Amino acid sequence: MAKTANPDFFESKVLGHPAGLFVLFFTEMWERFSFYGMRVLLINFLTMAAIGYNPGWEWTAENAGALFGTYAMLLYITPIIGGIIADKLTGYRWAVVIGSVIMTAGHASMAFETEFSLYLGLGLLVIGTGFFKPNITSIISEMYKDVPEKKDGAYTIFYMGVNAGAFFGMMLCGYLAERVGWSWGFGLAGIFMFFGTLQFWMAKPLFGSIGEKPGEVEEMEEVLEDGVITEEEKEVIKHNPFTLIDKILIAICTIVGLGYAINDPLSKIAGIDLFSFAQIGDFDGQYVAIIVALVLFLYMVITRIARYAPIVRDRMIAFIIFAFFTVFFWMSFEQGATSLILFARDSVDRTLSGNSAIAYNVVNTLLTVVPLGIITYVLIRLAKLTFKKIPGSNIVLAICFIGVWGVALWMLNRDWNATAYEVSFQAIETPALEDDGTARLDEDGNPIYVYTPVTDMTTLDGSENVVERKVRISEQQAFTVGQEINIITKDNTNTTFGFLDDKRLDSARQRGEELNRDNGIIAAQVSEIQSNEIEVTTSWFSILNSFFIIAFASMFSKWWDSKYNPSATVKYGLGLIIMAMGFGLLAFGSHGITEGVKVSMIWLILAYLFHTLGELCLSPVGLSYVSKLVPPRMIAFMFGMWYLAIAIGNKLAAVLGGQIENITSNYSLSTFFLIFTVVPAAAGVVVMLLGPLLKRLMHGVR
Repeated sequence: MAKTANPDFFESKVLGHPAGLFVLFFTEMWERFSFYGMRVLLINFLTMAAIGYNPGWEWTAENAGALFGTYAMLLYITPIIGGIIADKLTGYRWAVVIGSVIMTAGHASMAFETEFSLYLGLGLLVIGTGFFKPNITSIISEMYKDVPEKKDGAYTIFYMGVNAGAFFGMMLCGYLAERVGWSWGFGLAGIFMFFGTLQFWMAKPLFGSIGEKPGEVEEMEEVLEDGVITEEEKEVIKHNPFTLIDKILIAICTIVGLGYAINDPLSKIAGIDLFSFAQIGDFDGQYVAIIVALVLFLYMVITRIARYAPIVRDRMIAFIIFAFFTVFFWMSFEQGATSLILFARDSVDRTLSGNSAIAYNVVNTLLTVVPLGIITYVLIRLAKLTFKKIPGSNIVLAICFIGVWGVALWMLNRDWNATAYEVSFQAIETPALEDDGTARLDEDGNPIYVYTPVTDMTTLDGSENVVERKVRISEQQAFTVGQEINIITKDNTNTTFGFLDDKRLDSARQRGEELNRDNGIIAAQVSEIQSNEIEVTTSWFSILNSFFIIAFASMFSKWWDSKYNPSATVKYGLGLIIMAMGFGLLAFGSHGITEGVKVSMIWLILAYLFHTLGELCLSPVGLSYVSKLVPPRMIAFMFGMWYLAIAIGNKLAAVLGGQIENITSNYSLSTFFLIFTVVPAAAGVVVMLLGPLLKRLMHGVR
């Protein structure tokens, strides 16, 4: 039997669990802080106007979605490889450290904001995640091998770290990026990834032999002792090995799948199409190749499953059906990383004033301070128990939390002390036109006008209809009525503006010269000092998913433990339908809006609520059915299939999310959200109707 822990490992406890669990908790928390902190910025940065308050690269949503989709897809594929490497070569602990170091380098690379550094950074993040993600959870599994009754509680605590990291990463990295600059957001993600790596490495004495690679003899002893391989299963393995054809088909599908992942952004961004040879008429060659690969993969899976005994075969078919509907869920849910970011930035009214601003600041303060206070309390408890044994790790964690508290308090102070000003500037008024050249009218039949700000590079010939426009800006600087200032647009719709200090003013002029374009600098005059006002950051809405998970997870857990616990198919169906309701609210809220009109933020908040409730319904079903429905010989392969389904869902989410501009232009924003209302809702109904069939296929598995 392999030695898995120090003799006193379970004697030093925090909240009833070994101190080592909380070292992993904080390691995962900083990794998720970095991952989600970067994730919430990427699409926003890539698509933000090249001239503005916080200029980006002005990519189309389609191109940005292609790149992000490939990144998200590969994140679910490399962990399969990383897990194998850890099992065979490095052990879990070294794999976590290797992955952390590579991811730190990836975040650092992205902070340079060049095209090469962006691609390099994303590549390093994909590789690093492959090492990190599967192996930190494996350490927990090994820690609790002898006390399995405590494992559920351990994973609950661990996943609180996941959500805490995601919550604060999106909040703080997003705030810094939008208020100060993109490199600050990307850089903050890298800093905490580095410190998370350091504190984990310095906590080595706490883990003993846990996470080290066991010898082959020990591995076999553990497998046999745990009863993983029975005599009956040995016969299954013996009579149904992977054939040469199976291996060839897997290789072909893998090559084509990875080729598509790389080719999609490559063909759209750089115009290099690796699959041009496969093009049929106007149908892209990469889609022809991926369809062929999918057919071959399904053939391989079907023929392999058909070779199993009837009960095993039926259960695996049931699992594949669940995996199929998983694609529809993640295809819609992961709009939160693409289209919903763009929607929040350009189409949601994020400006609050007066009592609304005060209410937001109160809520945001509580959302920030209370969770940070609770986690800091856990940190103090951990330090009291482990400081003598791992002083370096505790000091690094303390530095981390001082940093987080510092950024959080700076953010809150900045928002509480913002002042609203009404400023006036000149703009050119022109009628908005339909595609056929006729005047665009509102619901009352009145003409709609477009207002183009007059910048310091605008040349007027006297024929323009120049009018005075007034907007509100929220700033920390103290202005006086009548003061002349410079402002510039803060989004891609010319509806939100920000003050240009000397540094940003020089940067805007330089940016205009580099791009040989209008620099966007608008001369304005302060006309009125108003009440406090706050502009909610685009990234703030993304934290709602983590918040709602923490708020409602215990309620759903009690539901699943009660006599009213629904079947797997009902949970799946509810997850899809409830999530679709969130998109239905967005479709309703954005119905009929015209250019320049923005949607109330309440619709987006409600959408995130329903998306999270749907996730909590569906999430218990997924991976738990791998071990229940799949024979041991096929577990690794089926885990791969499950993550492949999630990877496909993520890729489809980004590709479809990248069409938000095209669909909105040709139809409407409401139509875009209706797609994600109808498709998952229909899938949810279908999977519930399949309930009796799936129940028979599972042969008693619950």
